[in-house]
This record gives sequence, structure tokens and C-alpha cells, in this order.
Amino acid sequence: MIHQVKFRTICAFLLFYTLHVGEVNAQNLKQVFRETFTVSVTNPLAQPRSDVAAFIPATEIRNAIPAFNPDAFVVLDGKKEIPSQYNSKDNLQAGIILVLDQMAPKAARTLTIRYNEKGTYQHKYAKRTQAELSNKFGGHFENKKYIGGEFRNVDSLRVPDEHTDHSFFIRYEGPGWESDKVGYRFYLDWRNGTDVFGKTTPDMVLQQVGLDGFDSYHELQPWGMDVLKVGKSLGVGTLGMFVEDHAQRIEKTDSIISKITENGPVYSSILTNYYGWQVAGQDLDVQSLLSIHAGTRLTHHQVQVTGGTPENLVTGLNKDKTARLFKSKGNDKQWGYLATYGAQSLNKDKLGIAVLFRPQDFMAFTEDANSHVVKLKPTNGKLDYYFLAAWELEPQGIKTEEQFLEYLNKTAQELAAPVQVHVNSSK
Repeated sequence: MIHQVKFRTICAFLLFYTLHVGEVNAQNLKQVFRETFTVSVTNPLAQPRSDVAAFIPATEIRNAIPAFNPDAFVVLDGKKEIPSQYNSKDNLQAGIILVLDQMAPKAARTLTIRYNEKGTYQHKYAKRTQAELSNKFGGHFENKKYIGGEFRNVDSLRVPDEHTDHSFFIRYEGPGWESDKVGYRFYLDWRNGTDVFGKTTPDMVLQQVGLDGFDSYHELQPWGMDVLKVGKSLGVGTLGMFVEDHAQRIEKTDSIISKITENGPVYSSILTNYYGWQVAGQDLDVQSLLSIHAGTRLTHHQVQVTGGTPENLVTGLNKDKTARLFKSKGNDKQWGYLATYGAQSLNKDKLGIAVLFRPQDFMAFTEDANSHVVKLKPTNGKLDYYFLAAWELEPQGIKTEEQFLEYLNKTAQELAAPVQVHVNSSK
């Protein structure tokens, strides 16, 4: 009897240790993660897809599987474990997100999610996305410049009133996010423009950027470089409003708070709240969620505007004489887009940039002195769109206009026909 008690105690300890350390192999997988349910993922398109993100909302999981534990689970495709994560801080994407390498045309996959009702399990997947925000500590502002101090990564930042462009307070001037394909940043100051970091490696690189001053990343580094000239333009995918004859970015605000909401192996996101955006005679509050998943160049921008009724919201691209312009209003089979391609990178090599939008949100294509612009109509103050950049020096990068347009149209079709995900009952 004593031996049986000791044996059960040892087994319980090993289970606790396994769950917390995360060393689960095929032999003890079923023992550790005893409870299961399945999820069906279907590709509605008659064409293959790669790096397919499948999202399982927390509300659907809870409705079907009340006992599910988001702290201890694995996702299996047959016997293969699929990298995944559970989002809890990102309210717009709360739930399980995973990325499938490939899906065949019209294919349906049944994935098994195994979980333990107690304990925690630390996934050890290769990091394929990242989001970060880094500002200085230990110095002080003097004439709107930050003197001294060292950079530290933070989870959130209320932008100081003294901060402006080139204050040397925020590393590379704002939050950054990346996948294994490309990186982005936006200026967390009155400019609020979105820029592109082209990458020559699939590794995560943002932690290397801007440590030695603001100018180094404008020249080619071993990891890549800043490839886009933003200036007074919309850069790529910057949010604004068309007022009189130009696109006005989110310039005058009462305050700005930016947070890293997710920083995971397959999905990362940044939430920014702009309070008191003074534009077109209104004071608007804007919630902006930028997100990216593994294997994609696409950034998803989800916007909520309150405090007024904007007649339009806009996004767009910088103007460059070396790049050709392409545009489509979209239809029921593909999203609309505004895109340019040419030798427009700061390295004088080929770069394609684009914004993609729902056809039902489209109002008009227009332009101003600095930007190609698409005017969009928010619904109940909400709007979402995507933007992307494709640099020819990426590993296996897009190198011709023909390849870029093929990729762009395929992406527009995939956005119009997202994969269908259904939570099945537990086994």
C-alpha cells in the first residue's frame, strides 16, 4: 500500500514537472493531455495556399468545451504537432491561432487539440513573429531631446508630452513588428507613419535595430535595412482622413498609449489608443490594432473610431517616380488593392508595396502631393484592411513585377475566401 502511494505521488510529480517544463514527447502525450476535441479547417479556394493562419475564437471554444485549459494544450495534425499559441491579451483575436504550412485546393483538415484541465505547458516553437517597443530609461528630456539613458523593452508606453520626432527616446522611433518575411514600424509621434524593414533573413531581427543610433538601419546591414522613404506620405498602410485636398495622418492628439498585446511564436500584435484626434472639426478617439502571423508579409490593421462620425478614413502608399501604380476596386471574388512596384527601395532595388481592402468599404481612389490614396467608408466606426511589402533581397524574394502582381492577386483572392474553421464536440 505504501509503495502504491509513493508511486502515485511520483507520477503526479512527473506530470506536474512535464506540464510546467514542456518536455512532452509522443509516448506520454496522451497521458499528459488526456482531454481532446477536434477542429475542422477548410480551404474554400480551388488553389493551394501556404502559411495558412487558422484562428479559433475563445468564445467558440468555451461554448463547445467549457473545461478547456488555455495554459496546457497542443494542436496535432495527425501525429504532427502544429505550432500554435493562445492569445489572451489581444481582445480582438482572443483564442488559439496556428499556422499550417500548406493547404491543397478545396482541402479539409481535421486537427486534434489535446489539453489538460490543470497545469501549464510551455510551448517551445521557433519564433516566427515578434512585436516590441523600447524606450530609454535613466536620462532626461531637454528641449524635446532625450539625453542619456539606456533602451529597455516595455509592454506599454504612454507617450510623454515632451516627445516628438527624433527625440532619441524610442528605439527606431516607435513600435516594431515582424514575421519571418518582413518587418514594420510606425513613428510613435505626430507623424504616425508606417515604414518597412526589409529582411535578408527569416530570423527575428528587430532586437538588433537602432541600438547604435537612428541612422544605421538606413544602410544595408547583415539583417536587412529600412527600405521605404516615408517623409510626409502615408508610407505603407498609414491611417488618416482625407481633408480638403490631402490625406491627414493622426497628427494632433491629446495623448497616445501603445501596448504590445501579443508577442508569440506565430502571432504578434500592437494596440495603440489615440485620444482626442483633432481632424476635420472633430475630436475622435481611435483604437488601432496591428497584427502579423508567421509566414506572411501581411499586416492586418483593425480600426475603431469613436466620438464622432468620420465621413471617410484613408490609407495608401508613398509616391515614387520609379514605381508603377496598380489599383483594383475588387469584387465578390477578391479584395481591392492599391499597389506600386519598382526600384523604389532606399537601396535602389525592387520593392512592391500594397494596401488591400474590402470592396464594400471602397469609396474612391485619389491622391495628394505625397501619396497614392484610397478612401474607405467605416461601418459603425469600424474598418479593417491589410498592407504588405515585398523586397527583392528577401530569401526567395519576389524579383519581378510579374511575380509581384501574381502574388498580389492571389493574396486578394485569399482574403475574399478565408479558411473556414469549425470547432467540433469533444471526443
